[in-house]
Amino acid sequence: MTIGSEALRQDVWLANQVIPKAGLAQLTWGNVSGVDRAGGYFLIKPSGVSYDDLTPEMLVPVDLATGKVLDGDLRPSVDTESHRAFYLAWPSIGGITHTHSTHAVAFAQANRDIPVLGTTHADTFNGPVPVTRGLTPQECAHDYEFHTGQVIVELIGDDEAAAAMPAALVANHGPFTWGASAKKSVEHAIIVEAVAEMALKTLALNPAAATPQHLQERHFKRKHGPGAYYGNPAAKS
Repeated sequence: MTIGSEALRQDVWLANQVIPKAGLAQLTWGNVSGVDRAGGYFLIKPSGVSYDDLTPEMLVPVDLATGKVLDGDLRPSVDTESHRAFYLAWPSIGGITHTHSTHAVAFAQANRDIPVLGTTHADTFNGPVPVTRGLTPQECAHDYEFHTGQVIVELIGDDEAAAAMPAALVANHGPFTWGASAKKSVEHAIIVEAVAEMALKTLALNPAAATPQHLQERHFKRKHGPGAYYGNPAAKS
């Protein structure tokens, strides 16, 4: 019997299909996963499989506690251990996305946070999208992917902080995003790329550009927290 509910497989497969459609990665780069907390596993894109060829049945089930593949003969994404590190650190998240989107990667390669330069950014992220420290030679040599996840956990902090900042850039690598579901995590990946592109163009026009803190807070709080009033309950996901 194939491990992984039909509903979760469909959700994670559809989220993976968004990556090429939204232009977030070339070729087979990038991956999305989704977790079943009660079942103790997550599903993730198999390594090196094109998005055109990917089917829901090909998604690889991975044990959340051990990182072992639970079923099938396909190898999971090479980023699997990074995903697992996030799931273990942040119990509230349900999905994770990793991409190589051009503008976000530019900030990662420059070792720069994506600054808050307008309300589009502040609507989703409570502050600059941060970049990690670089990995040490030892971290690269042993358990590299798990350490990649750990430097983000180290940077972001606890579960509450991860909800307020559902994205980070790995230095010299690229963006990881997360959310309540696989769908929400890939939506955050789209937003990261959009605000990174806007930031680069804004800084080209005005290197001293900035947004007042009170305006940032107003936009974040109208969508997040107990006083949020954006949208309608049936429309939220």
